[in-house]
Amino acid sequence: MKTVLGVIGSPRRLGNSEIMVKEISRQVPEEHRLCLLRLSDFTIRPCRGCYACLFNEERCIQKDDLEPLQKAILEADALIMAAPTYFLGINAVVKQVVDRGLAFYPHIERLWGKPSVGVCIAGIPGKEGHGLLGVENFLRMLLTDNKANQLVYGALPGEVFLNEANLSTAAELGKALFSPAPERTGPRCPRCGGDTFRFLGGSRVRCMLCSNEGQIRPGSGGPSFSIGKSEHDMFLSLEDAVGHRAWLRGMKDRFLENKAALKEITTGYRKQGEWINSKS
Repeated sequence: MKTVLGVIGSPRRLGNSEIMVKEISRQVPEEHRLCLLRLSDFTIRPCRGCYACLFNEERCIQKDDLEPLQKAILEADALIMAAPTYFLGINAVVKQVVDRGLAFYPHIERLWGKPSVGVCIAGIPGKEGHGLLGVENFLRMLLTDNKANQLVYGALPGEVFLNEANLSTAAELGKALFSPAPERTGPRCPRCGGDTFRFLGGSRVRCMLCSNEGQIRPGSGGPSFSIGKSEHDMFLSLEDAVGHRAWLRGMKDRFLENKAALKEITTGYRKQGEWINSKS
């Protein structure tokens, strides 16, 4: 029997994120076991940028809860993820996990192709900010096969299902999890399917999901995007992900080669300013 991991990006018990994940699970046609985790139940410290997880037995040196969280993700056959919008962006605990993504790179081959669906929940229509992009980023950075993502609205616990259309959304996501990805409509990045762009001037744009650059072109049916492939993609293919891992591991040699020059630059700033901390 398949194991589906429900990732709850909200600290609220039986809130909209939790019941949305459970409703999506009810709509998955394949028999499965639903396991749940709430990201806020795990102590996840900020990444220290030391790169030790890429070398030292492929484990982060920090003593927190990343390892059991990582184990649950690696052992699951598929992921359902839901998270709320806080102040026009995704709940910070979701980004905290993404920031520790270096520790997942030793396990690329186990993560690659794991199906996933995601939901962003906002309390006020039109005030979701970049919350949905945060959900997409979480599932892409875990190298999953992200089948579909949706934005829904609901503030009070349970309010998300006062709107029956959201039950239909949950049903669509449940059916999509182990099926071929549904066609994504509307203007999208032809590389990753993202629909969030930064306008760089003129007709130049950058996809905010895969970070590739290209052009926007007007058309009778709406705008279209021509996005090129960069020399350093991170998740568009397994080859890209493995190549990015090799690049990351190469940082150690680059540091050693330039250690003296880098130290000379940084030490010039050592004594500048006055530090404020929690004990000040």
